[in-house]
Formats: sequence, structure tokens, C-alpha cells
Amino acid sequence: MTERKPAGVSFESWVDKQIRESEQRGDISQLPGFGKPLDGIGAPYDENWWIKQKLQREGVSVLPPALALRKQAEDVAESVSGARTEAEVRRMLSEVNEKIAAAIRRPPPGPPLNLKPFDIDAVVDEWRTARDPS
Repeated sequence: MTERKPAGVSFESWVDKQIRESEQRGDISQLPGFGKPLDGIGAPYDENWWIKQKLQREGVSVLPPALALRKQAEDVAESVSGARTEAEVRRMLSEVNEKIAAAIRRPPPGPPLNLKPFDIDAVVDEWRTARDPS
């Protein structure tokens, strides 16, 4: 909408008129989410709600580097069980081990890392055992 408010008309009246005309044209019923409850309507008010939603939609991490690496290491440890091949397990662990080793050599800002590289052979043995119960 590029139309400007006419002089002499109160802002509230002009806005109400724009809304009424949009409803009559059916523009409002075509909006995404029309007729659905608002997300988080029962949650306590958070003035940064829109920032948090944007970050979540964009997949942006706001963790300090050390905590982000800890989270990545946890995710890799959990996802190892779903790997289909030994090579995939080794690749996943090697990638995170490289990052851990770099962080140990040059600690990132934030809280202490408190991580050590994965013992790839031990994790691969556990992976094999879990896949072959006999």
C-alpha cells in the first residue's frame, strides 16, 4: 500500500477504513496463518520474541564458540549410531576431532572447552558392537 493518509482525516479513521476495505476484498483471509491461533499466545511476554524467532527460522546459533563446539560434539556422538558405514563414522568423528584439536591449541572465547578428541577406534568398536549383537 502506497496510499498516503488524506489531510483532515484522523489517522485512526483512515486505518480502520483500510482494514475494512481489505476485509471486503478478501485480502485478509488470504494471509498465511489466517484463522489460526497466534504462536506463544499463552507464554510470558518476551520483548525479544521476534529476534529469537528470526534466529530459529534462520538456524543461527547464538552460543559462544566453546559451547557451540560442545554441542556439535554431543550431536556427533548421538548421530554415530545412525551411521551406515564405518567410513561414515570415522569421517564424522575426524571432522569434529579436527575442530576440537584446533580449539585446544587456540582456545575460543567464552567458557572453558572441557573437551578432548574422540578416540575414533574405540567409538568405531562400540558402533560395530551395537550393529552386530552376536
